[in-house]
Amino acid sequence: MPSRSDPSVAAGAVQRLRDIPVRVLGPAVDPTLQAGAQPALYHGRRRAVQLLALALIVLVPTTGLFRIDPLAGALVVLDRQVWFSDFFLVFGLWIFLATLMVFLYSVAGTVFCGWVCPQNTVAEWANHMTRRLLGKRAEVSLDGAPVRVTASKDRWLNWAVLALCFTGASLLIALVPMLYFYPVSAVWSFVSLRPDPALAASLYWIYTVFVLIVLLDVTVLRHFWCRFICVYRVWQHSFKTRQTLHVSYDASRSADCEGCSYCVTRCFIDLDPRSTDVYDSCINCGECVDACNRMHAKDGTPGLLRFSFGERNRAAVSPASPARGRNNEYSLLSRSRWALPFSVLGLAMFCWGAWSYEPYHLSVDHRAGTDGAAVSRYQVAIANKAYHPAQVQVSVEGLQPGQYELSATQLALGRIEHQNLTLSISPSLPHGLYPVRVVVRSQDGWVGQFSFQHFSG
Repeated sequence: MPSRSDPSVAAGAVQRLRDIPVRVLGPAVDPTLQAGAQPALYHGRRRAVQLLALALIVLVPTTGLFRIDPLAGALVVLDRQVWFSDFFLVFGLWIFLATLMVFLYSVAGTVFCGWVCPQNTVAEWANHMTRRLLGKRAEVSLDGAPVRVTASKDRWLNWAVLALCFTGASLLIALVPMLYFYPVSAVWSFVSLRPDPALAASLYWIYTVFVLIVLLDVTVLRHFWCRFICVYRVWQHSFKTRQTLHVSYDASRSADCEGCSYCVTRCFIDLDPRSTDVYDSCINCGECVDACNRMHAKDGTPGLLRFSFGERNRAAVSPASPARGRNNEYSLLSRSRWALPFSVLGLAMFCWGAWSYEPYHLSVDHRAGTDGAAVSRYQVAIANKAYHPAQVQVSVEGLQPGQYELSATQLALGRIEHQNLTLSISPSLPHGLYPVRVVVRSQDGWVGQFSFQHFSG
């Protein structure tokens, strides 16, 4: 009997393998690129949007685009103070953003929660760190189930690293609200423990409270906040309808879904994406859609979950029907029609406010005199609303040079500083009413005027 190492035996086996008929169906391709297969589309894009949103949250106050000055009690836009007198600028922007958010609610549903909200981003990061250091099943469950730590990772070092990560993130995140109330230089003085006159004495206590709130959020609350506490979602539900963007399930292919439930395990809100409702806690993140597409891409078929508009579980028309697309477009148009005039009004008010914005403020008031005496002295108040110094020149029109006296004709205004000067009008003027105009000119080209009537008796 020949041995297995006999060359003739090996050659015969190879020949028999070559004789097996093989039918070539086509060139080998990646299953995720086959016709009908849908690759993972949303995860990477959502991460990019979340990182962009976090960057904007930090850049908006640090670049001077918007913050609040607690010392002056004013809003700061583009590094300039916005007073209540700048009515059109403030309320125009508020109306425009409010109607824009209403339109977003009505059309895209909870996309803001899943793609932009920093709370969700931080909670997802906390979930990721917990799974990486304590095991894949070590999650804070929304149903109150205890955290299941993998035995091989249940070590004090893993717990210590996780605690340091959560504490460091809380210390860093709690600084972000301060950027909306103080300039970057003051926040750096706070971090480096240097004295700064702009900082309140109780600010360290306030910061400690913020750190504890963030630490509680990343360790315990996480997505509890989104599902049960968030007031924003209550407001959002007021404008959410059955036609709003949502995750839809292709029930006609339910046989392809038996025994899977991969989409359920991927949902960090603990929902079943196959049976979503109008007022559930779904945040339209798309993780379940990507999970289903990945599973079915192996056999070159699309997943059973997708984003869609229109009525849920409609059987009258197919999901790809042109009629259904037109119905969705009409529905979206009808919901946005009432918000469009308010959006245009708010945008027009904001543009007018930005065009007519005054970087300086000029006012004139008479000074109190003795009882029965005619007013001959006026107080001229000039305020610089910008966060950089400025030089202004003051003049008076309507009177001859010898008929009045200014305590100063030039002023050096510091950042967000106001100064007063005195205008004295000669009491020896002939009896009558004199129109007087105070004119202020700055080096950057701004010209302000204040007119009043002076009575000489």
